[in-house]
Amino acid sequence: MKKKAIIISIKGLTLSNKEKLLLSKEKPWGIILFKRNIQSFNQLKNLIKKIRKNTKDNKFPVLIDEEGSSVSRLNNIFSNNLNAYLFGKFYDKDKKTAIHLYKHYLNSLCKNLNIIGININTIPVLDVLRKNTSKIIGKRSFSKKKEIVKEMGEITVKVCRANKILNVIKHIPGHGCSKIDSHKALPKIDLNKSTLNKIDFYPFKNSSAKLAMTAHILYRKIDSTNVSTFSKKIIKEIIREKIGFKGILMSDDISMKALNHDIVQNAKNSLAAGCNLVLYCAGNIEDNFKLIESVPYIDKFTSKKTSEIYKILR
Repeated sequence: MKKKAIIISIKGLTLSNKEKLLLSKEKPWGIILFKRNIQSFNQLKNLIKKIRKNTKDNKFPVLIDEEGSSVSRLNNIFSNNLNAYLFGKFYDKDKKTAIHLYKHYLNSLCKNLNIIGININTIPVLDVLRKNTSKIIGKRSFSKKKEIVKEMGEITVKVCRANKILNVIKHIPGHGCSKIDSHKALPKIDLNKSTLNKIDFYPFKNSSAKLAMTAHILYRKIDSTNVSTFSKKIIKEIIREKIGFKGILMSDDISMKALNHDIVQNAKNSLAAGCNLVLYCAGNIEDNFKLIESVPYIDKFTSKKTSEIYKILR
């Protein structure tokens, strides 16, 4: 499948002429939408139709961060005040009922996404909470208990897939150990590999998810030089081997301040380290063109995995 190794973003509520050109001529892997792109049900549905018309691909991946509560891009359309932590807390008291209610919630959410035309939701957050975890994670995580995070995460993947919605597990190999928001600065972690493996890596192990998103974190006792998104060692030895993730690995947003190069270099470094796709969220059209000209077409592994994904997508 011939696609560029990038997920792009756009600036507004409709496609500009340059954005139409980008989608029709340049073949990005997918697109991610944000609140700035969403005003109403009809507007959003029409926008997604135009995106797929310009790509000539009726299954073109359209991603969104619809986690609920503090991270709900669709709250101009419907209210989603629930969050992962609420379900994790309920699980701790009444596992059976919590799982039943969570599955009902996911089925309802997926039904709405299908109606709108979105086919990939970047949930679940599999970061394990600590007492001092950055507020940027907060109630986006299920629990301080790794077992709850793992089970609820796998339920998320399976229920969504049954509804033809794919997931992106995040932030691999674990953001819960960070006190710092990687949107603003680079988190530096001094925990050893054994501790990380016991807690932070645990929920990601043997996940059936087809996609995962990296954490922009410097795990100093594993790779003292490179943020995980740029680290061949972490991607190969931890994410691929120890955690055993077998799907498509995408970077977190390459315009975040945890990464200290320009966006083109951030993209190149991510791909060189072993990410299969790069994610760009700022929506600047000139940067979109710079990036798409700089990144290669997806490799054979990613092409094969993309074909598998397309068999699931609606």
